Amino acid sequence: MESKKEIIVDGSHKLFDRKGTFHKEFPSDYRQVRFFSMLIAQKAPPEIREINLLEQQISELIKNAVRHGNKKDPSKRVRVWASFSEHHAHVIVEDEGAGFQNLEAWNEFNRRRNQCFREHNYEELEKYFSYRTPESEDNDGGNALFAALEYWDGGVVFNEKRNTVAVYKHFDNTRRPGISREE
Repeated sequence: MESKKEIIVDGSHKLFDRKGTFHKEFPSDYRQVRFFSMLIAQKAPPEIREINLLEQQISELIKNAVRHGNKKDPSKRVRVWASFSEHHAHVIVEDEGAGFQNLEAWNEFNRRRNQCFREHNYEELEKYFSYRTPESEDNDGGNALFAALEYWDGGVVFNEKRNTVAVYKHFDNTRRPGISREE
């Protein structure tokens, strides 16, 4: 049976526990999102950096906070809490915006999209290629959220205001025969 992958809203979820995390705060400067992301990801041990996938996923979270939450207003801040080990990545990103108000509609869109994939209904899938709202910019489409649900296998959770997201990734770093970490 396939697990139900969706974004949930639960401000009391265990992923919002900031105990043991480090904290960084950044201005909403869209041009520096990758730099901010690298500052966070560099704290992760090399075993979980996965050829920059971790940094890329953190970048998408910060980018969404700057762009959609804070509307690229440099006077607004993005706050990040994170903890890493060889076996996990836990990140919380908070912006000063109004929150992700279309979350239920996005979840329904994603549910239908996944159903089309499972049923190999590619004609219907064409309707679910890109999630758009009247506020969407030309290069918006929900693709970062689709990837986030796949990558952050321990959950993607928003608080009730929907301006803070907490994510978690499990890593299986057991050594495989014949493959060394140096390769």
